[in-house]
Amino acid sequence: MDDKPDPVSPEATLPERFKTLVLGRALSPHDRSVFHKLSLIAFLAWVGLGADGLSSSCYGPQEAFLALGAHPYLGIFVGLASALTVFIISTSYSQIIELFPTGGGGYLVASKLLSPTVGMISGCALLIDYVLTITISIASGADALFSFLPNGWLSYKLTVAIVGVLVLTLLNLRGVKESVVTLVPIFMVFVVTHVFVILYVLVVHAGDFGQVFAETANNVRQAHTELGLLGMTLLMLRAYSMGAGTYTGIEAVSNGLPILREPKVQTGKRTMQYMAISLAFTATGLMFAYLLLHVKFQEGKTLNAVLFETLTANWGAGARWFVLVTLVSEAMLLFVAAQAGFLDGPRVLSNMALDRWMPTKFATLSDRLVTQNGILLMGIAAFLMMLLSQGRVEFLVVLYSINVFITFTLSQLGMVRHWWITEKGVSHRWKKLFVNGLGLVLCTAILALMTIIKFREGGAITVVLTAALVGVALLIHRHYRYTGRLLRRLDDLVDIAATETGMGETEHAKPEPDCNPKAKTAVILVSGYNGLGLHTLYGVLRVFGGVFKNFVFVEVGIVDAGNFKGSDEIVRLRSHVLEDVHRYVDYMREHGYYSECFYSVGTDVVEELAHIAPKIVTKFPNCVFFGGQLVFPKDTAASRWLHNYTVFAVQKRFYRAGFPFVLLPIRV
Repeated sequence: MDDKPDPVSPEATLPERFKTLVLGRALSPHDRSVFHKLSLIAFLAWVGLGADGLSSSCYGPQEAFLALGAHPYLGIFVGLASALTVFIISTSYSQIIELFPTGGGGYLVASKLLSPTVGMISGCALLIDYVLTITISIASGADALFSFLPNGWLSYKLTVAIVGVLVLTLLNLRGVKESVVTLVPIFMVFVVTHVFVILYVLVVHAGDFGQVFAETANNVRQAHTELGLLGMTLLMLRAYSMGAGTYTGIEAVSNGLPILREPKVQTGKRTMQYMAISLAFTATGLMFAYLLLHVKFQEGKTLNAVLFETLTANWGAGARWFVLVTLVSEAMLLFVAAQAGFLDGPRVLSNMALDRWMPTKFATLSDRLVTQNGILLMGIAAFLMMLLSQGRVEFLVVLYSINVFITFTLSQLGMVRHWWITEKGVSHRWKKLFVNGLGLVLCTAILALMTIIKFREGGAITVVLTAALVGVALLIHRHYRYTGRLLRRLDDLVDIAATETGMGETEHAKPEPDCNPKAKTAVILVSGYNGLGLHTLYGVLRVFGGVFKNFVFVEVGIVDAGNFKGSDEIVRLRSHVLEDVHRYVDYMREHGYYSECFYSVGTDVVEELAHIAPKIVTKFPNCVFFGGQLVFPKDTAASRWLHNYTVFAVQKRFYRAGFPFVLLPIRV
């Protein structure tokens, strides 16, 4: 295949030039190096995926600490419980990484180990969760940034948060590597400053540990007296639940394996270790720092901002700059954390689209080799959520944690079932069963408690949204099943064609027809050797009789989220496309017509066909292009929304180029 023209050549239109300027030049899926360029080593994956969990230390410990009210020293138990939860869940997810080396997010795990419908429920929960990941991360980042600014500027905070959503959406439309690598320095500033703060507080105030433990004992006695054992337990559970968004990054790592550097399993497990250690240390360390420095809430400032200002109160002139750098790094890291939503949300959406739970357009790739429709959907949903919530972190955090534990619970249940029914030959089977079983018990208990505790506080909104999305997915799946039944009627033509070709093989071999390039030529666009393509071919023969002497078949293999997993997959796709079009060629030659084929592999059918068509017209000047379009019994909004009408776009493009194009209706 010839190289395509430079997208910024003089022939490019003004909109095309603007698109190239904003999103960058198109990438070729045929370039083997592109898979290396789009993959992340463990360190970069820690930035792009693990940062989701690490960044929650900017709001998780704060919300948990404030939820304790007059009993702040109970935060020690909450912090330790959070750290333990991180290590248990991350260990169990490391086993998911081993079992699903090409990507083991909650959707795939539940679909394969439980059932497709259960997987769909897990996927819907994940999609809502990733939208909230984007929203709460950016809103919290704006809080951190404005903690350093005068209170009079707070009216601009929502605007800054909305701009943050738009900027990250644009970065992700440009591609994974650009959106992660550019933020690495900021990530490292966050890690260095926060580790320094925690260690400095712990070392300088090491002599105060005895007082902290004494105050903790007093708080326990006081809370037990005022609230009773049950009330004190519920208070700590509520505080624990307010920081539960901390664990979303764990799912992000296992689901993000497709973008990790080979060997993916080792890279994923190493990323998981980086994330778990850094997250547990930071979240628990900040909780201890609040207690050691007696941090109190101040209007317009985050607790971390109050902590940094209290810590540096006697540092002199450089203190203000340290606080500024630290808070800016927090804000920027939270923007990095939103990457988990932009990286994994569209990936879950594309997997569900491939399984026909979501519109198939969400599995297509842009010329930057990203799932553009999914990124846009996540960006728009986060934009709307930001507006509706007015960027209030204390409200968003209530919505945040229920869905992630729905996914955790279903994933752990699937793993437990897998190890239980697996044959005894698997090494360390009982150990693996114990790890995932412990994760299942923990996640189920947390899910039940959070649903009860948070339901009246706003968690019901998340439940309703997830249920509504599940309902939409069921309707979409039902429509695709109905369409599949209709299309199977057309596939009877494949058997008929095979019978006719087989009969011809028993006779004397027919001479290959001569090619007369100036003869009337039918160019038929096909999408595989199937009933749809054969119906289009038979329609040409039926309507135009013996007008056409040459038949040319054109097929474009679509590179989508399902097969864009490596250069070998692209080679297999090309071979499959070539095999399909040659079957059409053999069929027509068997019937005495000259026939040949053209094919291509790419992300955009219209662009690929526009590149091939001039070659065909040059060789066969008297050609007419044909395309088939399904006509459903009823033209509904669902059929218009769920099915691509690419052939109309092709027809319009060809008309502008002066190529004759005939659209043949195919009733099903």
